[in-house]
Amino acid sequence: MKSKTLASAVFIMLIALIGLSSLQPQVSNAQTTDVQTTLELEQNPAVDTTIALDGTTITVTGNGATVAGSVVTIDAAGTYSLSGTLTDGQVRVDTDDDGLVTLILNGVNLSSSTSAPIYVKEADTVAILLAEGTENVVSDAASYVYENAEDDEPNAAVFSDDDLTIYGSGSLNVTANYNDGITSKDTLTILSGNISVTAVDDGIRGKDYLVIDGAQITLNVQGDGLKSDNEEDVTLGYISILSGSFNITAGGDAISAQTALNISDGQFALTTAGGSTSYISDDLSAKGLKAGVSVTIDGGTFTINAADDGVHANESIVINNGSLTIASGDDGIHADASIEINGGSINITQSYEAIESAVITVNDGDIHMVSSDDGFNASDGSGGDFGGRGGGMTANGNLLLTINGGYIVMNAEGDGLDSNGSVIMNGGTVIVNGPTQSMNGPIDYNGGFQINGGLLIAVGSSGMMEAPDTSSTQYSLAVAFNTTLPAGTLIHIEDSSGNTVLTFAAAKTNQSIVLSSSELRAGETYTIYQGGTAVGTVTDGLYTDGTYSGGTAYTSLTLSSITTMEGGGMMGGGMRGGRGGGRP
Repeated sequence: MKSKTLASAVFIMLIALIGLSSLQPQVSNAQTTDVQTTLELEQNPAVDTTIALDGTTITVTGNGATVAGSVVTIDAAGTYSLSGTLTDGQVRVDTDDDGLVTLILNGVNLSSSTSAPIYVKEADTVAILLAEGTENVVSDAASYVYENAEDDEPNAAVFSDDDLTIYGSGSLNVTANYNDGITSKDTLTILSGNISVTAVDDGIRGKDYLVIDGAQITLNVQGDGLKSDNEEDVTLGYISILSGSFNITAGGDAISAQTALNISDGQFALTTAGGSTSYISDDLSAKGLKAGVSVTIDGGTFTINAADDGVHANESIVINNGSLTIASGDDGIHADASIEINGGSINITQSYEAIESAVITVNDGDIHMVSSDDGFNASDGSGGDFGGRGGGMTANGNLLLTINGGYIVMNAEGDGLDSNGSVIMNGGTVIVNGPTQSMNGPIDYNGGFQINGGLLIAVGSSGMMEAPDTSSTQYSLAVAFNTTLPAGTLIHIEDSSGNTVLTFAAAKTNQSIVLSSSELRAGETYTIYQGGTAVGTVTDGLYTDGTYSGGTAYTSLTLSSITTMEGGGMMGGGMRGGRGGGRP
């Protein structure tokens, strides 16, 4: 008994470490390994008491549990093994003992017509162990009968007023007819198991925090999927996911944290409110990943189909790695204050604005995006005031889009690169298939656009064509054509010696091109061709390692300044294009 108690104490301490560490971007590998090692001591704990369920009859063998009708109450710390079917009753934990209460679900089917089948009313901490090879089923009442009219607990099929941990290699299938599926009013940690929840409201909720590592979770809920919602303590209300498999269909948010959401790894298939083609009311939040403060993604594979934003934070988002495929009815990725992308693969297949924040920084990553409005939008949601130079929109100095690296391809019906402040590009590759209508432009900025490195190709309409400005250190050219080129028409640029600088086929109709490249040189004359054919390797419309022939020379221009432009209605340094503000 002493060895089991010692192992439990270590187990609880390590869970606490996970919770505290989840406020940081990731849990250390050492802590994760320690948890797994400790759990090996707990997979087959010594059983103190057995509880056999048979319809409405409950038989207890051992100490620490009493029976009243179809309710069994556990009133002492220890390990309790439950098996059988309880057709209308409750397993209740109510003890003042310090120490761990472990409920081993060894093939149970629990239901209640008046309340929660599993109710932890009071305990130091409780663990639910899903025994190996077992299937466990819990189903609650559609309406609860409380002892007192002012009571509102329990309110979930599996409910705990204290710290709760779920683990084991068995399965748990929860049907919540009244409210939530699994709820802890303190902390909730899920370390393994195959768990499925169907609920009329939220699926799995840990008020203080929710930590998940290694479980397989399937949720079909009318409210939020995974949730932590402590509003009183800014150090709580967070979710930390180290690994696992998550298939979530939610009427609200798929994963929602009051403060921070940190994901290290895992497989995620998330659908909210019918998906990206659904119409939702303004008062419904139906986001894929959501946090009241910050979202940090260090890894994982995500398929998100959301009626609202795909990934959302009220303050900041950091993506360090992982693979995200997002279809959104609103923004693909949105943070009010800042978005930082340091790596990974991001494919936004549908969105209103693809990536939006006041400050956007891309350091690395493979990013593809499709948007019905802007691609990148550096905006605080307030729009802009008409005025400023050339009659354009007034720049907000706090808004900034910075591209230091990465590979970025966008197809935007609004502006492609849009900043209500400024744009800085120091490296990477950016390919913009911009708007076909002249009310927007492939590039739109209200402050400045300084390009110091990288490859920029921007095609689209010509009426509001803009290019990097004269503060740049890398040369740019911009040409507006007198006719619209069909999608797929080659645009070829070569220098006076016949060396290819660019061969590119746009994804849709266009009437302008902006090119900035380290290959451009001051004083050199470049000829721009239309049409023709090319052979070679083609990626996202860009041809490499091939030859070009058969085109028609449209114009030639000599780079007389850091940015040289020809044609177009609203040139860089003149009127500024675009709407000026993103949708809040």
